[in-house]
Amino acid sequence: MGFTTDNVPARRIAQVAGVGGIAVGVIALISLYSTKPINPLIAVASFVPMLLAVTLAASLICLVFRRWILLAISVVLTAVGASVISPLYVANSSEIDGPSLRVMQANLLFGQADPVSLTATVREKAVDVLTVQELTTSLEGSLRDQGLEQLLPHHYLVPDEAGGGGAGIYSRYPLTETRELNGFGPTNLVAEVGFSTPFTLLAVHPGPAYVTPPDVWTAELSTLRNALDAAAAEGTVVVSGDFNTTFTHKQFRDLLDVGYSDTADQLGVGIVRTYPADKKFPAIVGIDHVLLRGAQAKSLERIEIEGSDHYGLIVDVAIPQ
Repeated sequence: MGFTTDNVPARRIAQVAGVGGIAVGVIALISLYSTKPINPLIAVASFVPMLLAVTLAASLICLVFRRWILLAISVVLTAVGASVISPLYVANSSEIDGPSLRVMQANLLFGQADPVSLTATVREKAVDVLTVQELTTSLEGSLRDQGLEQLLPHHYLVPDEAGGGGAGIYSRYPLTETRELNGFGPTNLVAEVGFSTPFTLLAVHPGPAYVTPPDVWTAELSTLRNALDAAAAEGTVVVSGDFNTTFTHKQFRDLLDVGYSDTADQLGVGIVRTYPADKKFPAIVGIDHVLLRGAQAKSLERIEIEGSDHYGLIVDVAIPQ
């Protein structure tokens, strides 16, 4: 007997697939909208696009085998999730009349990033502002020896011996009103950048999910949201760093709600996956971001940071006059 969609075992398999796809979709949506400090939900939220793909695949099986109720539920779940994610793939830009500068973001993996390669990238890419996380005192010296501080002579550096808590800002333009943000495990920095039109720069690094206790992770992102809200009163703001959170975490989208936009969203390039960068498989999640308020991204490039477990980002930003 040949295969048909009326084959009873096949229809039962389709029913199991449909129910399973719905269960996966429900879990995905719960994590997509949850702000609860619960590690399993935080973990699942990182993988929402993949989970929704499973639900979509299940809906196609339901369509083939005419499991209409399961199909309808699967489609609704997929559509609700897609309504949050799909705008990332549509450019949302506005023309800003003003000069541009190039911002680079790099996590240095506890100071293990290669100083020769990093300095060469800054030179070759003509970077104007560099934000780094996990800066060690040893790597700070190596970068100085390679000439990074000649390329970007203004800097605000808070290295750490072990590296996990260190951070730094290197800039072609003067940095003033430098300070650390309170309320974080790793170091988070703020500076005013003396560009042709000055702007506020935040180099951020909330604690990592799963490693940091979930209530602390949630609290640090809430503290960061308050810091972004306060900075918004200053005018143009650039926020660059390893956020340790993805667009599919509600806590990250809450950061945007105080008047910021992700450069990937402005340009319509979708989720830019930056971690992990040191495995045999492709990067899975996008936890490095550059957010803007009162400025416009002109381009975004993901780059390799030799020796790090993160990809870096280079963003051209137009600052209004």
